[in-house]
Amino acid sequence: MSKEKIEVIITGGTIDSFYDGTQDTVAPLANSVVPEFIMSLKTDYDFLFTQVCMKDSRSLNKKDLDHVLKTIQESPSKFFIITHGTYTMPDSARFLEVNLKIKDQVIILTGSLIPLTGFSPSDAPFNLGFSIASLPNLEPGVYVCMNGQVFNPKEVVKRLSEGKFVSIFNK
Repeated sequence: MSKEKIEVIITGGTIDSFYDGTQDTVAPLANSVVPEFIMSLKTDYDFLFTQVCMKDSRSLNKKDLDHVLKTIQESPSKFFIITHGTYTMPDSARFLEVNLKIKDQVIILTGSLIPLTGFSPSDAPFNLGFSIASLPNLEPGVYVCMNGQVFNPKEVVKRLSEGKFVSIFNK
């Protein structure tokens, strides 16, 4: 897959957030820090970054998801990583799987439970690296890559009590 272009579609989520003490929670940054982080990895891949929005995934709406879908459908890339908030990541993966017209692309949704910057340790670097490394090994389709696992959209759920993603089939 060397020199194949990977398009990274950015939608916000915790991965691209900061701690907002006035609200006692994380809030999305104005601009993504994901491109700078990925470019610092010095991989042999070419990346294209498209920032669709910077929202908590609970605030994503049909227009945002349609924008992501249109970006994928109009792109010449075969490989995509979508950074996304974890609350609705499985729902968005299912939306893309059902609505994609082109079926020869590998699309991975990933994110983190801890922001990429400002917190240590964070699961964000691992989830991004794992997603990049997984791309050439997957058949065309839509996947969720979290916690060192690759999930099919039909099986994946976020288990809040454990703070991780699991299969409903308990694989």
